[in-house]
Amino acid sequence: MISADLTGKVAFVTGAASGIGLAVVERLVANKAKVAINDLAGNPRLGDVVARLTAAGHDVAAFPGDVAKPDDVDTMINAAADHFGRLDYLVNNAGTPGTSAPIPVDDFARMDEAFWAKLVTVNQIGPYRCLKAAAPHLKQAKGAVVNVASTAGLGYGASSSVYASTKAALILLTTEWSYAMGPEVRVNAIAPNVVDGSGWDCRFDPDQLAKYVAKVPLRRAGTPADYAETIFYLLAGAPYITGQTIVMDGGGAR
Repeated sequence: MISADLTGKVAFVTGAASGIGLAVVERLVANKAKVAINDLAGNPRLGDVVARLTAAGHDVAAFPGDVAKPDDVDTMINAAADHFGRLDYLVNNAGTPGTSAPIPVDDFARMDEAFWAKLVTVNQIGPYRCLKAAAPHLKQAKGAVVNVASTAGLGYGASSSVYASTKAALILLTTEWSYAMGPEVRVNAIAPNVVDGSGWDCRFDPDQLAKYVAKVPLRRAGTPADYAETIFYLLAGAPYITGQTIVMDGGGAR
């Protein structure tokens, strides 16, 4: 694992009570960063995570809110900046598949307008809201942003074509935002493929997953810790990388 002394640095991580978000929080605090941990209000895991990390001596605090709600985003970002006195890093990790089972591409009935609205609001507009609210703080700190996209946005297949389209948009927005935030702030993304232990509600057929993993050069699914390692690098290092999406698929299946 790479490391860096992040003493005095402050990160805001959305969707951080489990999965990739939590793994990112744990990498950051292990390197002495302070972290504002976001997840949905009422999620019991948020309080549990903050209590555990606080008891371990880390400087963290909970900032509940829904990235689908503009007022929530403004409140939680500004509250975190006020609480810690600055904001150096933003990790746009919150997202949703919106379904408990993959939806075939021709099943337009299940992918109705309400489904579209939910996924676009959370997966696409949510990161915009967070970036907009955090921008003044990030520019002042000359910080960094990492968006958690998906290989779904590159045509690898997804829980739905709607989900894939929102992640494709986030990949494009990563490039656009690198121009909007430069030169003070770097903006990058990762595109995970299979996530072992993501905590999401969408489950794929175990046999299909096993067949896919058997074809991947690294012969395993990615873990939250794998993805967090690259996010950590893009935040704490990578001084001349911006506007890029790092594909993390174990080498890809063919």
